[in-house]
Amino acid sequence: MSTIDNSAKRKRLVVLGGGESGVGAAILAKDKGMDVFLSDSGKITSYYRQMLVDENIPFEEQQHTMELIINADEVVKSPGIPPTAPVVREVISRRIPVISEIEFAGRYTDSKMVCITGSNGKTTTTLLTYHIFKKAGIDVGLAGNVGKSLALQVSRDPHDVYVIELSSFQLENMYDFKANVAVMMNITPDHLDRYDYRMQNYVNAKFRILNNMTDCDSFVFWKDDPIIADQLRHLDTQARLVPFAEHRESPYTAAWVEEEDETVIFAPKANDSSLRMPRADLALHGLHNLYNSMAAALSASILDVKKDAIREALADFEGVEHRLEYSGTVDGVRYINDSKATNVNSCWYALESMPSGKKSVVLILGGKDKGNDYSEIMPLVEAKVKAIVAMGLNNEKITDFFGDKVPVVDTHSLAEAIDACREVSVSGDTVLLSPCCASFDLFKSYEDRGEQFKQVVKGLKKSDTK
Repeated sequence: MSTIDNSAKRKRLVVLGGGESGVGAAILAKDKGMDVFLSDSGKITSYYRQMLVDENIPFEEQQHTMELIINADEVVKSPGIPPTAPVVREVISRRIPVISEIEFAGRYTDSKMVCITGSNGKTTTTLLTYHIFKKAGIDVGLAGNVGKSLALQVSRDPHDVYVIELSSFQLENMYDFKANVAVMMNITPDHLDRYDYRMQNYVNAKFRILNNMTDCDSFVFWKDDPIIADQLRHLDTQARLVPFAEHRESPYTAAWVEEEDETVIFAPKANDSSLRMPRADLALHGLHNLYNSMAAALSASILDVKKDAIREALADFEGVEHRLEYSGTVDGVRYINDSKATNVNSCWYALESMPSGKKSVVLILGGKDKGNDYSEIMPLVEAKVKAIVAMGLNNEKITDFFGDKVPVVDTHSLAEAIDACREVSVSGDTVLLSPCCASFDLFKSYEDRGEQFKQVVKGLKKSDTK
């Protein structure tokens, strides 16, 4: 007579990618009693390798051993791995579910989720929203593209509220996860190389942030974004719509600026008194930062953060590294690090914030092109840019597009680019690193590009004034 084994089989979870999100997911899986294995085709950094060793989690690097992967019940894929990667194709062909770290972590927490996406402005908005909650004394965690892994926090350092920056890459593999507040700053062409150069594929990925939202949840968005407006016309969502705009063109606008006295009004709830604040008191200046401030304040208001805390936080926030970051003045020329501008629309915001009235900007463009259409910034280039310094391995597209409008200098390293900027700039000008492109042709990341830029500027002889 045979004996039946009633012991439950441990779930086999395989994690692809050994960075912040992957290692966090592996630790959460271990803590939940799963049979976990992590695989990375590249070299895992010493910091994350040591975490895996300390946690006694089996892993491999610089290879994918397929027999150790295809026996998974489920796979957590790090966002940087494209769905076209051979290992992912093989997993999908075997009908093994593939999810994101955010999706995985969301299964094990009932905390409030404020989720922020958009082609531009999402990092600033995420950090500002987090700053508001901290200022209000709320137990809040920072996760997603910034902060620590959500999975790791859920497992080892749980919070009442999480503010999460979500890229389209992360949203691709989210299915049952639900945001309590979803924020969409804007949608402009970006990462089209990942989406078969079809804009609608990218838009569809972004709008996954609305998955599973109910009438108890809120969708905060820029009312004047044409792509968001068009998508909402074809989409049925139960979430309460909370739009913001520079001007109040309808009674349904939840944040706007009063033209007569430049006061910003935040009114997310019809039955509640509004928060009013002079626009000049906002710590972040420029039109794009007005929108960032509106989105952050509305998100906090929806979750009942006190008005005084919101007002204080909006006034004392210190900004984001590599986003319109002042880096020094040399011989009267200001240097601005906007290395985070990895797409055309982000560069548009940077140029929009530059002084009008004269051509005083030397603009550094270039890097790994993601299918860019530079026509969006051409009017601002013609109005404000005295010269473009192309910095990349392949600058032909930039030279061809702008060459008959403004002088373009072709350079292939940061040192060459800075030398060229010094040649064409005079006192009173601004050198703006706002590349429109990814950094991977010459640098490890946009952070590496920005840090190297700042170090080069620091090494130049600085003047005493800003």
